Amino acid sequence: MRTVDLIHKKRNGGELSREEIAWLIDGYVKGAIPDYQVSAWAMAIYFQGMSARETADLTMAMAASGDQVDLSAIPGVKVDKHSTGGVGDTTTLIVAPLVAAAGVPVAKMSGRGLGHTGGTVDKLEAVPGFQVERSKEQFLQQVRDIGIAVVGQSGNLTPADKKLYGLRDVTGTVDSIPLIASSIMSKKIASGADRIVLDVKTGKGAFMKTLDDAVALAQAMVGIGTEVGRETVAVITNMDEPLGPSIGNALEVKEALDTLRGEGPAELTELCLELAAHMVFLGGLTDSYDGALGRVTELLRSGAALDKFRQFIEAQEGDGRVVADPDRLPQAAFRIEVPAPQDGYVAEIDAESLGVTAMLLGAGRATKEDRIDLAVGLKLARRVGDRVQAGEPLAVLYTNRNEPSETESMIGRTVAAFKFASQPVERLKLMYAVISKEGVRYL
Repeated sequence: MRTVDLIHKKRNGGELSREEIAWLIDGYVKGAIPDYQVSAWAMAIYFQGMSARETADLTMAMAASGDQVDLSAIPGVKVDKHSTGGVGDTTTLIVAPLVAAAGVPVAKMSGRGLGHTGGTVDKLEAVPGFQVERSKEQFLQQVRDIGIAVVGQSGNLTPADKKLYGLRDVTGTVDSIPLIASSIMSKKIASGADRIVLDVKTGKGAFMKTLDDAVALAQAMVGIGTEVGRETVAVITNMDEPLGPSIGNALEVKEALDTLRGEGPAELTELCLELAAHMVFLGGLTDSYDGALGRVTELLRSGAALDKFRQFIEAQEGDGRVVADPDRLPQAAFRIEVPAPQDGYVAEIDAESLGVTAMLLGAGRATKEDRIDLAVGLKLARRVGDRVQAGEPLAVLYTNRNEPSETESMIGRTVAAFKFASQPVERLKLMYAVISKEGVRYL
């Protein structure tokens, strides 16, 4: 084979074979095929797309390019969950113990945050003592013992995806649905899941800005799962405002604890129950989605999910006392209210802008090398549709820096993320659609 022939074939709208895709990915990882040729191939895909079969073959080639986690030593159907990234998205901290409490094993590898989106691993490290690094044997044994473990991603998981993503980032080919779908699904498949539930965000704070693009991405990922025998369900959810009011690592852990106690924000609770129910149903523990929803709702109400979260924290050397006493989490030195500049109704909240504000406060990373402050962030006091009077709080900033100029800048950034209307505004829809191998069901 010659790489230039595969570039020509895809550029002219042809369909690459499984062998051709595997050969190209293997050669790229080994350094035999240069960046400039793979860049041309990725641009051809950007314009010509890929068939469902091609996309599945690309996914499996990337999954096979590095380590693959074997979860067969864990009894039962292993179901993983993935979010395409958002702001105030604390779902994994709630859904994972909820699903484990229902009896579905959760063996999850999660990443760190970058830019305006938070990472599950960073949030868990806000719990004093919590260890995200475990040996393979510890990881598997913990899931067998208590039904749940969440660790940092392996350094050699899908190296082809790491190389290809870095290339796409600088060649204008990031927003190609086959390349996005194969990137996400290759990591999930390499992580060993039998079934996959996807939370695909859409809106201002999401990567997919429109509902149509989010549905297309979800269909591509569900198609990959179907092609490779990993049943996949996707839920399209709104990221036009932060999912939960808390943005920042320790703040989000506290919010997760509140939710597991039955006292969390309504939108966050509703979405967590939805995702957990799909996972429990795919795990084969109930005969219907409705039965799964009833089961996880009862586990949340009874406190069983909260107890499972405590077990999980303690199994990974974290301080389980934070469950009863969240003040043991890192605390910011200063709390600064952000006042509303006018009377009215909150018409819009720019989730991405607030995510960036939290990052600038120290809660996130602009580059992978940045250190984060686990205590800082912000908490919204108003959501879209709420009435507010001038001077009432829109949000509270949590910071360990008390520089007047920086404080004024952060207050200004936070206020600028809100838009107001003089007349009542409808609440935003939380979920738009559920996509499975049967098709799209709009909600």
